[in-house]
Amino acid sequence: MKKKVLSLVLATTMIAGLTACGGSEAPQDSQAAPAESNQVEQSEAAQSEEAQGTTEEVRTVDLLVWAPSEDQAEDTGNWLATMCEKFDEEHPEWEINFSYGVCAEGDAKATVTQDVEAAADVYMFANDNLNDLLASGAIARLGGATLDYVNAEIPASLVNSVTVDGAVYGIPFTSNTWFMYYNKSIFTEEDVKNLDNMLAKTKVAFPLTNSWYIASFYAANECTLFEDGTNEAAGIDFGGDKAVAVTNYLVDLVANPNFVNDADGAGISGLTDGTIGAMFTGSWDYQNIVDAIGVENVGAAQLPTITIDGAEKQMKAFAGSKAIGVNPHCEDADVAIALAAYLGGVDAQRAHYEMRGIIPASNTVAADDAVKADVVANAQSATIANTSIMQPIVANMGRYWSPAENMGKAILAKEVTHDNAAEQTELMNESMNKDAVQ
Repeated sequence: MKKKVLSLVLATTMIAGLTACGGSEAPQDSQAAPAESNQVEQSEAAQSEEAQGTTEEVRTVDLLVWAPSEDQAEDTGNWLATMCEKFDEEHPEWEINFSYGVCAEGDAKATVTQDVEAAADVYMFANDNLNDLLASGAIARLGGATLDYVNAEIPASLVNSVTVDGAVYGIPFTSNTWFMYYNKSIFTEEDVKNLDNMLAKTKVAFPLTNSWYIASFYAANECTLFEDGTNEAAGIDFGGDKAVAVTNYLVDLVANPNFVNDADGAGISGLTDGTIGAMFTGSWDYQNIVDAIGVENVGAAQLPTITIDGAEKQMKAFAGSKAIGVNPHCEDADVAIALAAYLGGVDAQRAHYEMRGIIPASNTVAADDAVKADVVANAQSATIANTSIMQPIVANMGRYWSPAENMGKAILAKEVTHDNAAEQTELMNESMNKDAVQ
């Protein structure tokens, strides 16, 4: 039978690593200060046992872990189970019984919050889910050595994506954005710097009716969402002459015979049959692009510029992250936070890239030769660094999505014209700010 000695160093380090976990009840105010009393009680218990020289049997721990189905697929090596088993091997002081469930990162806010106490101890989430998770008391604040790792190893822009009121709530393991794929047999690296030049050459697909994408045009012309994305009181500024100019640009874009709205697989189909030369999507579509045009023809780049009123303007994609979170209702706080840190750590991120092509957030892994030579990793990193804005996670961001989608659909249907562009743009802006939570 394996044995362990309870050391004060182990206990206090792990507890400090998760300042809101381990109690039987989550804080009512999910953004409140850490549960200091709970931290003290656990620390004092550890001190008492050490003072008495007490030893105990290996602790048996049950952990429920949720991740996307792709991370649990046998044909790619079952990254999740592989990493959890390695973690278990590295910690003989715990006898861990793992249970797994399927939850896509973008579904965390809906799935975890259905029953927080019964939800996974450790799970993955997209950073735009964070406000909902906080409101439900479903995610724990990080601290101690775990927070030190995040701040030292993860780019600040990604750390900021899981930060609310100065507190960090997850371990980012990849960035989340979109960029441009193009056929290198059709476009040169110079061609893909400007969308209008590309359209003069051949067809290009863009998901104009998808509100995650259409914002890139308005952001190009100084339209803003909550100023830098965090000032909720500033609201959304998609109005005025600057926004009207973008709407007029999009009216012309749709009228261009070389523009294709990418919906229902139109982009991939066009690449496959050679009718289009470029499309806009993310790393998740890489294999589909390869299947369509062959790996030797796959080019990827940050977003191009567009020409508005004779001036070049830089398109800007929404950017965020996917991260590892911990449920504050977990019974074994130290084990849960240690596992979360491991799954978001350097070795696990490297394995995630090697097994599934997940572009790493880790600075160390990003410096690996294989990652530096990866066309998709380079495009995604360049987009994050040069042609993106951080997707706001404030509560009122929920007011943005439907009006933006409706504008894209109306432009595509030619219901928005140069004659009514100003009126329709102002109506969109008013709708985005209507009934905003103050």
